Amino acid sequence: MSRTLRVIEADEPIDGPAPGETPLRIAIATNDMEYLGAHFGSARTFAVYDVWKTGHRFVEAHAFDNVTKQKGKHDDQDDKITPKVEALTGCALLFALAIGGPSAAKIVKAGIHPIKRKDPEPIEAVLEQVQVMLNGTPPPFLRKILGTVQKPDFTEDYDDYQAEETV
Repeated sequence: MSRTLRVIEADEPIDGPAPGETPLRIAIATNDMEYLGAHFGSARTFAVYDVWKTGHRFVEAHAFDNVTKQKGKHDDQDDKITPKVEALTGCALLFALAIGGPSAAKIVKAGIHPIKRKDPEPIEAVLEQVQVMLNGTPPPFLRKILGTVQKPDFTEDYDDYQAEETV
């Protein structure tokens, strides 16, 4: 069984992304809604947030009763992964402590980029790290997700090189 908790928008405007800025929707595998601290298959909850350059907003939480035991073996009679993948539709990134190969394949096929973390960390810290990525030079996979893939322009470097050669 699964449950979804969503935030209902208030009548008053809430601080959000700048006009024209599309927030990045991320999911975080958690068991307590405070820490990124679960493997994908054994996560009882996925906290979903919209993140933009200057902030973030909680969107929803998906809770699951039917999870794996985190021992690397799965019960073939009961698919515990597909409902999780379906619940995360619309997310661009998934943060988890670990994710098995078949689960990762399903996540990637759904258009979600899995990011494994070595140790548990506060959800707030993960959100801040995503903001730092958005404000800096995002890695290529994130530029692709954001639709900001630009071919590098080396003409400035070439012009500087030419100027040094002529001096």
